[in-house]
Amino acid sequence: METIRLEIVTPERQALAEDVRSVTLPGVSGEMTILPRHAPLMTLLNPGELVIRYPDGDEVAFAVGGGVAEVRPDKVVILADAAEREDEIDIARAEAARQRAERLLKEGVPPERRREVELSLRKAYVRLRVARRRRRRRGLQPRAGEEETSGE
Repeated sequence: METIRLEIVTPERQALAEDVRSVTLPGVSGEMTILPRHAPLMTLLNPGELVIRYPDGDEVAFAVGGGVAEVRPDKVVILADAAEREDEIDIARAEAARQRAERLLKEGVPPERRREVELSLRKAYVRLRVARRRRRRRGLQPRAGEEETSGE
């Protein structure tokens, strides 16, 4: 089976460098799946879920906080503001961030900070969705305090 090299880089670390079957990205124009020999492309990324499919059929998801993707026929490079693999996400911390952002929006924030708080809320929802998706896929029950949160 043909593969494509995927590299995910954040300001803090190289989060991934592996050969994969495909990668689905949260592009600003919508979700897109990249396969080997894809036409060259550059796109901005929205905060969202990045799904990697391996040749053996396994899937792994990352929560990305936005960034840029460069696609070449043999390689995809993701320069992400933040990227957390599904099993690295601290659900309690993400839930606290969601609650904090929702509280700030409800109480009212200065107009110049509103977009920043809305982005924080969106990132928290993405992190929660990715982490909970993993738990469901693995057949695990939510832990105390991990009730489902819909959103975005």
